[in-house]
Amino acid sequence: MKKNTIAALILTTLAAGQLISLQAHAATQLNVWEDIKKSAGIKDAIADFEKQYDVKVNVQEMPYAQQLEKLRLDGPAGIGPDVLVIPNDQLGGAVVQGLLSPLKLDQKQIDEFTPASINAFRMDNALYGVPKAVETLVLIYNKDLIDKPLASLPEWYDYSKKQRAQNKYGLLAKFDQIYYSWGAIGPMGGYIFGDNGKGGYNAQDVGLNKPGAVEAVTYLKKFYADGVFPAGIIGDNGLNAIDSLFTEKKAAAVINGPWAFQPYEAAGINYGVAPLPNLPDGKPMSSFLGVKGYVVSTWSKDKEMAQKFISFINQPQYVKTRYIATREIPPQKAMIDDPIIKNDEKASAVAVQAARATAMPGIPEMGEVWGPANAALELSLTGKQEPKAALDNAERQVKMQIEAMQASNQ
Repeated sequence: MKKNTIAALILTTLAAGQLISLQAHAATQLNVWEDIKKSAGIKDAIADFEKQYDVKVNVQEMPYAQQLEKLRLDGPAGIGPDVLVIPNDQLGGAVVQGLLSPLKLDQKQIDEFTPASINAFRMDNALYGVPKAVETLVLIYNKDLIDKPLASLPEWYDYSKKQRAQNKYGLLAKFDQIYYSWGAIGPMGGYIFGDNGKGGYNAQDVGLNKPGAVEAVTYLKKFYADGVFPAGIIGDNGLNAIDSLFTEKKAAAVINGPWAFQPYEAAGINYGVAPLPNLPDGKPMSSFLGVKGYVVSTWSKDKEMAQKFISFINQPQYVKTRYIATREIPPQKAMIDDPIIKNDEKASAVAVQAARATAMPGIPEMGEVWGPANAALELSLTGKQEPKAALDNAERQVKMQIEAMQASNQ
């Protein structure tokens, strides 16, 4: 009997030892999904992290906008990542569906990022991601047609009128879409959603028809009503028309994003890049900020290690390495004045404008805003409806669509 008890104890001890060993082994692996063709940017950081924490980091690349979709299947199956990359406009849906684990960052870490970039991953007083890269609209101008960018929208309006007299164009922009006109609407007093008092958005409070928004749209209407913009840039094919006029050297400047740099380069345009111009009241134009960020999966087996990894790779030396490898603009405040960005005209313009930008609301209700807002802008700017009436209708439509959406989710 005694022998049996001793044998059982030995077996239990061995089994427990094996279990501890297995658990230790399980905790020494981290699976990371990185954006396509971007893992070279974190290679050095990973090597140092593995050495310091005795962890094996497995990296798999996939398009960042598709990672959440894959997580929905792979997470519950136990084959998903610990850390992944998502765009901030997918955050709301991901949190509501319980796909992401909240993070704990101290204030010092939070303060390293521009407010708009870190707030893009905040929902109801909880932080769910750490920003990795930002992009936003900038002013792109042809250096062969104009020596330096003009400082304000009124100056661009005057210059553009003179250009039209010579059958050329000055500044072109897709102001009939809220993504592009937000730069005037936001700073002049309009808003998409109000604050819910908990660090999130109140989807019942829509601010598209506030007096400042009406004033902004009324001002932008001048560019269309006075023939400064061609009629062909309204509607679905407008962006193609703007690109064509700029690459054919018929327009001196456009408002566009970093995604246009490569095509303009390929077209042989000698272009410069600057932050967006000032509004009539002297305030700088804002813009919507697109943010990519690192997040931790709900199904991560070691959430603490996953968060340590995110913090580790966002140290200044690794952020700089990542920028050199990927040319994606980092959201850390210190990087705006770092010579590596400050001395690069394109990167500097995006970084400065990103600090003036506001994060696009990441809640699912944002999907109900685009259609009515764009329709109202098109009606206003083409003179088919007064801005106040068009924006009133848009606000009503957005609220109705949000009510219907929320009712169908209950």
